Amino acid sequence: MDTLGSEHGRDDRAAVEKAISLLSSFANRATTGVGVSELARRAELSKSTAYRLLGMLERSGVVERVGTDYRLGQRLIDLGIQARSEEADRLREALTPFLADVYELTHETVHLASPEGVDVMYLAKLYGHHPVPSPSRVGARVPAHCTAVGKAMLAYDAALSEKALTAPLRALTASSLIDPVRLRAELAIVRQGGVAFDRQEAWVGLTCVAVPIFGPGGKPVAALSISGPTARFVPASHADALRRVGMAATRAVRHAGIGAAPARVAGLLASGTR
Repeated sequence: MDTLGSEHGRDDRAAVEKAISLLSSFANRATTGVGVSELARRAELSKSTAYRLLGMLERSGVVERVGTDYRLGQRLIDLGIQARSEEADRLREALTPFLADVYELTHETVHLASPEGVDVMYLAKLYGHHPVPSPSRVGARVPAHCTAVGKAMLAYDAALSEKALTAPLRALTASSLIDPVRLRAELAIVRQGGVAFDRQEAWVGLTCVAVPIFGPGGKPVAALSISGPTARFVPASHADALRRVGMAATRAVRHAGIGAAPARVAGLLASGTR
C-alpha cells in the first residue's frame, strides 16, 4: 500500500506530485546538497513525508545522500542528458531545412543554436563563401549574452534573462555587453524589433543577426542566425527575410510538438550536473 498517498487519504497521483515538488526544491543548490528540513520547507511538505520520499528516490538513484544532505542523483542527470540530446536531434531534424533556406537566401554562414542554461549550444552550422573565425563550432557552448542567437532567446524568456542578468557577465571581446543595465536595455530592443544583433561581441571582426524560434509553450527553443565579416556584412539588410524564415520555422516546431514539455526537469538536471 502507498503510505505516502494514503497518509492523509490522498491517492497515488498526490504522491507523485509531492515527489515532483520535492525534486523541484533542489534548484540552485543541487550540487552541494540540501537538508531534509529545508527541502520540506521549500516543497511545503512535512519533514516526515519529505524524509520518506527522499528514501524512495534515493533507492531508485534519483537523489543521493551527501552526509546528512541530499542532491540530485546521477540517474536523473543521465536521463536529462539523454532527453536533451534527443530534443537537440529533433530540433536539428525539424530546422535544418530552414537553415538551408537562410543559406540559399544569403550564401553567408548560418547557425542553429539552442539555450543551454545561460549559454547557447550550437546545433548546426553551414559555412558561407566568406567564413570568419568564430567560437561557433557545432557542440560548442558560448555565453548567451555575447551572441545574437543568445540575445534572441534571452529576450523572450523572462526567467532565463533574469538568471543571465544576475550572473557574472563574462566578456569575450571588448565589445561584449557585461553591464546588466545595458544588456537589459538591449533585450528590450530585441523584443521590439524581433531580431537580435551581435556586433563583434563574441569574436572581433564577426557580426551576426538572429531570430528566435518558439516552441508550443511560447518560449524560445532555438534561434537562427546569419553572420559575416564586420567589414562588409550588413546584418540589418537580412532582418526581414530572417524574420519570415523564423516564423515559418516556429510553425514547424510547434506542429512537431518540440519543446512542449515543461522545462522544469531540464532545469533541475542542468543545475545538478557535477
